[in-house]
Amino acid sequence: MSAEDLTLFEKKAEFVSWCIEEYAAQTAQKADEVAKMFFQHAVIDFLETHYDVLHTQGKQYILGAVTDFMQYGGGL
Repeated sequence: MSAEDLTLFEKKAEFVSWCIEEYAAQTAQKADEVAKMFFQHAVIDFLETHYDVLHTQGKQYILGAVTDFMQYGGGL
């Protein structure tokens, strides 16, 4: 299945999963712990809402946006 065959829901789910894995690697945490933290601080909603812009950016920009959101928007 190519990326063009995925539904928007599937693309967003894949993007959120990628963000969880990359954030976990960057912060030396387990992915399941990051997933729980993202859920608790509404990061998943943030990523889904801003998918159209965020998925076109580079890894450092995306992870920076997540960090900023948790510090200033989602509360940490």
